[in-house]
Amino acid sequence: MSIIDLRSDTVTQPTPGMLAVMHAAPTGDDVYGEDPTVNRLEARLAADLGFQAALFVPSGTMSNLLGLMAHCERGEEYIVGQQAHTYKYEGGG
Repeated sequence: MSIIDLRSDTVTQPTPGMLAVMHAAPTGDDVYGEDPTVNRLEARLAADLGFQAALFVPSGTMSNLLGLMAHCERGEEYIVGQQAHTYKYEGGG
């Protein structure tokens, strides 16, 4: 069995098949909801997980930032330990 390392978007390398699918995928502006691939992904995940809607974000850092911003306003602080991932590795995010 081959191992696929998904711990980071900088470590994971797409296979030739993945690259071919990405190259052939229809695209559009996701900001305006015009990317059919993103729209299908969000709709499928929402349905699979039993949610009303889903939101695709391109990185773990962005998803962590969205989670923090759902709880804190801009300029507010959050309290975590010195080893917390968002504090230790994502301060620039």
